[in-house]
Amino acid sequence: MYKEDLIEFEEEIKELFLQGKIKSPVHLSVGAEEGLIEIFENIKSDDWVFSTHRSHYHALLKGIPKEWLKKEILENRSIHINNKQYKFFSSAIMAANLPVAVGVAMALKRKKSLNKVWVFCGDMTAEMGIFHECTKYAARHELPIAFIIEDNGLSVETPTDEVWGKCTWEPEPEIYRFKYKRKYPHQGCGKWVVF
Repeated sequence: MYKEDLIEFEEEIKELFLQGKIKSPVHLSVGAEEGLIEIFENIKSDDWVFSTHRSHYHALLKGIPKEWLKKEILENRSIHINNKQYKFFSSAIMAANLPVAVGVAMALKRKKSLNKVWVFCGDMTAEMGIFHECTKYAARHELPIAFIIEDNGLSVETPTDEVWGKCTWEPEPEIYRFKYKRKYPHQGCGKWVVF
């Protein structure tokens, strides 16, 4: 899947949202394409992906068909995209998937599986205690899991550094961070207003 395909899908979702055909919140990812495409080049079809409320690109890059995903979004499940066949799970609850992903990674290790878990979170979640507990546990138990921090510099609408202070920790192995500038506000597809 190419960057243009991802953007085209999100723009279609934006239009459906603006037309009132989607009644639930949608969180769009325009701006994050290049970082995600690079990450997903390493994700195998049998690997597990745990996503966030901003899951459309993740689902498409994991191979979930556009038609299936669009139907789920139109049925107001945009922030809860789950597909067992593709080993893809998301949650709108911040940090909720982190401990579940660690548990799946533990199960894979115990089964001596060659598969891996990839779990996504935002830069705000990466500052929370549960993130540090999960990454530390995974590292100490040598679990087959990678943590991906999608860093748009914002905790909802406030700069993350203003909320949490400047990030000074160095990521451990298997923690990746990429930065991007988002096009739309935290939720929906409204216009930015400058006072």
